[in-house]
Amino acid sequence: MGGVTTWTHQMARLFAERGHRPHIIGIVPAAPELRADLGELPYPTETLYTEHPPKAGPARGVKGRLNLAERRRRAAKEAGMRGAADRLSARFATARPGGIVICTQVWAMEWVTLADTAGMPVIGMSHESFTACRASSRFGRVQRYYADVDRLLALTREDADLWIRAGRDNADFMPNPLPVMPDVPSARTEKVVASIGRLSDEKGVDLLLDTWALVAPRHPDWLLRIYGSGEDEELLLKQREALGLERSVEFMGRTDDVPEALRGAAVFAQSSRAEGFPLSLMEAMAAAVPCVAFDCAPGVHEIVGDGEDGLLAQPGNINELAAHLETLLTDQELRDRLGTAARENVQRYSTDRITRRWEDLFAFLER
Repeated sequence: MGGVTTWTHQMARLFAERGHRPHIIGIVPAAPELRADLGELPYPTETLYTEHPPKAGPARGVKGRLNLAERRRRAAKEAGMRGAADRLSARFATARPGGIVICTQVWAMEWVTLADTAGMPVIGMSHESFTACRASSRFGRVQRYYADVDRLLALTREDADLWIRAGRDNADFMPNPLPVMPDVPSARTEKVVASIGRLSDEKGVDLLLDTWALVAPRHPDWLLRIYGSGEDEELLLKQREALGLERSVEFMGRTDDVPEALRGAAVFAQSSRAEGFPLSLMEAMAAAVPCVAFDCAPGVHEIVGDGEDGLLAQPGNINELAAHLETLLTDQELRDRLGTAARENVQRYSTDRITRRWEDLFAFLER
């Protein structure tokens, strides 16, 4: 899972640089192309499974309990989980004393719960907004598996407060660190709007195309460049054709050089249906590119100050998003003011500040 995997390895590198000894344990191996992108790692990694563990649903009703094939799948899954948890317990034993478990994925907490974590603080994270979690099966998993962790970490204070109201009085928050602070920011002179993210329903690229269809006729000299890959690519290419946007929308594919992509843009657009603490907004701000975005999660308005260093629209309101794009496309002075403020303001998420916050939490939990 791209965003969380990127975050995990970024934090592991930062911890290693400060003298800690990170050890990453995955449930299943990362995709080969992602593993190649990570390069040489200054810390050990391993996985509990060599391939995705078998899936088996809960027994529902008499038929479910009597279904022999389903019972076998459940038994195989449970046996595999017990064996994986035993291996996890053995690994945790080598980290005592002084070890801390950070579970970055709600799904992974099932194995941590089965393992022996005696004497080790356990931190469970949710890398999405409370609202997005509440609308999914992950909410029940958090309520079940995060009840006894030392800290349930949300991404924002607002989300942490919502978790506390939902009964998780162990909730706190920890923002994501800024991925990179480029030495050379964008000059904001190229007539390009950039968007970076997975081509999936959650990221709302279809909504961005609908938005651009409202903007492009009045700004034929501007381009929308969409960076990313994903399962919706073919559908989005067909949508671009249906909207007559072939000349003004370029699908650029995945990029390994986000700062370079952003240096060639004057505006950044995000049209997600759901977010946690979007790294792409932070990357754009670090490059001094003003952002327009749907305010779809607390993490969005935590990062972007509406009217201060970017412009926010109500979730799904393409007319409002289009109006914000029009404003920035036609006002160079405003682009410069918001972009300059964005680059300055986003430094509150510097890697040094966020890593120190983690270390303060470690010290508190170890007392």
